[in-house]
Amino acid sequence: MSENYKFVQNTKCEFFPCHNTNDSEHFNCLFCYCPLYALKENCGGNFSYKNKIKDCSNCMIPHSKGGYDHVMSKIGAIIEIGKKE
Repeated sequence: MSENYKFVQNTKCEFFPCHNTNDSEHFNCLFCYCPLYALKENCGGNFSYKNKIKDCSNCMIPHSKGGYDHVMSKIGAIIEIGKKE
């Protein structure tokens, strides 16, 4: 079974690639804006805080092989944040 839905690349984007990488051929643009940002410290990525703002510029998880599966493994937590009580 094909899993092409897990990868998309936009080489025409003026920011491509938006992170430093030695492997731009496999750079995944599917999660251009990471849906895990709202998880703060629980996103599982390589981030830091600068002036109290989460900086994900050193994180390649959503842009790498296996990134789709990582994001989807945590999407339930994102849904919980968005639930209205």
